[in-house]
Amino acid sequence: MEPDRWLGVELRHFLALEAVSREHSFAKAAVALGYTQSAVSQQIATLERLVGQKLVERPGGPKPVSLTEAGRLLLTHAEAIAARVAAAQADLTALEDGEAGTLRVGVFQSVGQRILPELMRRYLASWPKVGVSLTESADDSDLLAQVERGELDLTFSDLPLTEGPFESVELLRDPYVLVVPAGSELAKRSSPPSLREVAQFQLIGHKYCRTRIQIETVFREPLDYVFQSDHNQTVQALVAAGVGMALVPRLTMDAQDESTELIDLPKLPPRVIALAWHRDRYRTPAARAFVDTAQAVCTELEPEAVAA
Repeated sequence: MEPDRWLGVELRHFLALEAVSREHSFAKAAVALGYTQSAVSQQIATLERLVGQKLVERPGGPKPVSLTEAGRLLLTHAEAIAARVAAAQADLTALEDGEAGTLRVGVFQSVGQRILPELMRRYLASWPKVGVSLTESADDSDLLAQVERGELDLTFSDLPLTEGPFESVELLRDPYVLVVPAGSELAKRSSPPSLREVAQFQLIGHKYCRTRIQIETVFREPLDYVFQSDHNQTVQALVAAGVGMALVPRLTMDAQDESTELIDLPKLPPRVIALAWHRDRYRTPAARAFVDTAQAVCTELEPEAVAA
């Protein structure tokens, strides 16, 4: 294939390929893109001519269309290119807005309860013209994907990060605790339960916490989860009610809740909380200041996080 043919490939060709793959129909792809069906067909035909490969199987009639092996391979590159274009658009918007723009930040629940209030108080006092838009998710891999697509400027995340074009700074080490009902005999012992003992307990845990999966590898046998929830207060309330004991990071629990007690488990590696961003994107002074403020707040919070 002549290499200069690829110079004719345009983003709209890739978007058409992605829409056809997603909708399994030229007509539905046209509706999704706001084009006519003939325009989508023409874009796919042009793309096939430029790359010199058949990309779409066209069975005819009511049967759904699908991508060929070459089409599926090209689609992986198309998705990455579309993400970079979205990130470039976000960069230019950030550059135009300067210090008076909107900073888009991803957070999960324990950060929102324990870190964010003091962080926002300090940050907004120093950067009053910057609006902060928060996106919440129990799954930090979803937040990192939004950073990659240019939909978020920063996100809180657990380390290690998922694979992608990211840079990060560590903020806080959050130790794991065993949460038991108030008055439990376990809390009266001079030493915490062993990991072998913990593995025998009926446990309550979080659903979409990547570090929970990592922590389970420390145990030699599967853990017995009787209930899972991504709502921290629900987890703590279930423990107080005697449904089970919780194996969770300390910051996810309210240490002032007298219905439960927290037992440190020093043999388990802590959850490591970080702030992450796209390494290839322009970071505004406002974004850099947010990271600096978060580091300062977490430096003061960490002794509390590791306190017994």
